[in-house]
Amino acid sequence: MSKTTRKVIEAIEVEHAPGLTFSELMLQNNDLLPVPPNQRLWRWWNYLTFWLADSFNVNTWYISSGMITAGLTWWEAWIAVWLGYGLAAIFLVLNAQAGAKYHTMFPVNIRATFGIYGGLWPTFNRAAMACVWYGVQAWIGGQCVYLLLVAMWPSTARIPNGIPNSGTDTAHFLGFFLFSLVSLIPIWFPLHKIRHLFTLKSIVAPIAGFAFFGWMVAKAGGVGPIVKQPASIHGSERGWAFVNAFMSSIANMATLITNAQDFASRADKPSSTVLPQLLALPFTFAMVSFLGIIVSSSSTVIYGESIWNPLDLLERILTESPSSGARAAVAFISIAFIIAQIGTNISANSISAGCDLTALFPRFITIRRGGYVAATVGFAMLPWRLLSSSNNFATYLSAYSVFLSSIIGCMLGQYYVISKTHIKVRDLYHPRPDGYYYFTAGVNWRAYAAYIAGIAINLPGFIGAVGHTVPLAAQRIYQLSFFTGCGISFIIYVVLNKLFPSPQATEEEAAEDFQPWRDDLTTKSMDAEDGDSAEKSSISKVPI
Repeated sequence: MSKTTRKVIEAIEVEHAPGLTFSELMLQNNDLLPVPPNQRLWRWWNYLTFWLADSFNVNTWYISSGMITAGLTWWEAWIAVWLGYGLAAIFLVLNAQAGAKYHTMFPVNIRATFGIYGGLWPTFNRAAMACVWYGVQAWIGGQCVYLLLVAMWPSTARIPNGIPNSGTDTAHFLGFFLFSLVSLIPIWFPLHKIRHLFTLKSIVAPIAGFAFFGWMVAKAGGVGPIVKQPASIHGSERGWAFVNAFMSSIANMATLITNAQDFASRADKPSSTVLPQLLALPFTFAMVSFLGIIVSSSSTVIYGESIWNPLDLLERILTESPSSGARAAVAFISIAFIIAQIGTNISANSISAGCDLTALFPRFITIRRGGYVAATVGFAMLPWRLLSSSNNFATYLSAYSVFLSSIIGCMLGQYYVISKTHIKVRDLYHPRPDGYYYFTAGVNWRAYAAYIAGIAINLPGFIGAVGHTVPLAAQRIYQLSFFTGCGISFIIYVVLNKLFPSPQATEEEAAEDFQPWRDDLTTKSMDAEDGDSAEKSSISKVPI
């Protein structure tokens, strides 16, 4: 290796203790180690405000209002929302417990299921999807910026289009660019401090949401004409539309169910992650979805057509009745939605991608750097094409859920059935063949067999969803993709482990006091730590 190449590597790599082997460099840096006590700052009420903040975003409105365009009545759509998010809360709390108990994140915990090296693929899978989803949410946020600009300066809508045939125009792309630029600021802050952003969002976003709701109800002449609208579909079509509705709610949570351990690892105690999330998640999403359902239904009364996108509805208002009062209202709602989208993108995507990319390249990437990678990838893709219609959006959500549900099924099977909630944390950080999670050359083939089976059962239906002809049974299985993927992978994983058992940690080994962080980092982190602790300080070599 040349001297120049060596200097470049030394300049960009995360500092680490001397003497680490290449294998050890693949498994650890400060951001991957168990969270030290003075960073376990998330209390029960932080999880309440987190879900209140996370639920208020345009994406939640998309899903719920899309149920109305699918032909359901408002009350059918709302029941589907309660069912979907209620079930999602159960899965999320179950998957979060390993992180809350051992204070380790998803890309570390996944090693207990897929193996020390086998966990890299699910981690990459999750990171790639988080990057794509970051772009989608950023595009939605960019449309909020566009509305703000049009409300303030109506001439923005008349900017000449310099990017024809791109699927968008210059004015909307400008909003996307500005939103992406502003979003780079909160990515800088560390995970244990970013909770304050969610507190701000939990105050601002609900005020704007209810204001939008009240405004549309008033324009529609009250709630009466809205709630009296009948369903536009009947029979089995209506029944499966209901199934699609509550499955879309679950699919919307697939990313956060998967990486629930990232936030749970910051909990002051495991109980803080249970009841607050079981109650807050379905309640807050149901309330926001109710606003989206009624607002979408009101558009049918006001304009004679169902407008599933709340941002399109706000743009329609600016186009048809651009009074100063309407412009001021749209500007206020747009600002709140911008804050909401930033918070959602940080919680669901940049942090997730940051944690996952840290595990993939711990020698060079920290959570902060990973967040910026996600922002770069999200900007470079074409997210507006996924949002061209509610059908495209629902198809993407379902496909996204297929891959993650199989991972979740394997993780739940390992943690609750096979290991009986016992994890030897020390073995998650070393590549010795006698470690519990080394399995076969660092890969647990049982997990991969179950993971592939969970995807395979949904594959024919996915092919049908993208426009090809497949049997009706395959379509129905795919419509239940989260349950079929998670269920099949869970069952096969447990069965394979019973037939071909591997050694598991004992209760005593799981209770072992494992504190790999250095004392000087523990005492200084609250003052000196700025989110990239692994870049500023060297970590201790994990004792093995």
